[in-house]
Amino acid sequence: MPHILDPLPENHNDEICCCYVNSTSQIQVARITNVHNWYFERVVFPGQRLIFEAPSYSYLEIHTGMMASSILSDKIPCQQLIVLGEDEPHPFAISAKTVPELEYAHQ
Repeated sequence: MPHILDPLPENHNDEICCCYVNSTSQIQVARITNVHNWYFERVVFPGQRLIFEAPSYSYLEIHTGMMASSILSDKIPCQQLIVLGEDEPHPFAISAKTVPELEYAHQ
């Protein structure tokens, strides 16, 4: 489902499709903060997969915590979260065939 509230700025033509999986038992907040003039923040429930597009140089911050507080628990280069097609090898890629029930948050 396209997310039209926060589209990537026009000058970004190097976006990649990424997948993050919350493998913890806690609710997390996924945030990208290093892209100028763009806001990306999503709640990711335990076991949920988050599919999104982001510039190749961006970092996904994972915040974990309780109601009123959270800590930055991870900062992942989006290059390590790339989802590619079957014929596009990449050392860190998650194959789209192995992730059938994807949550899609298109930017």
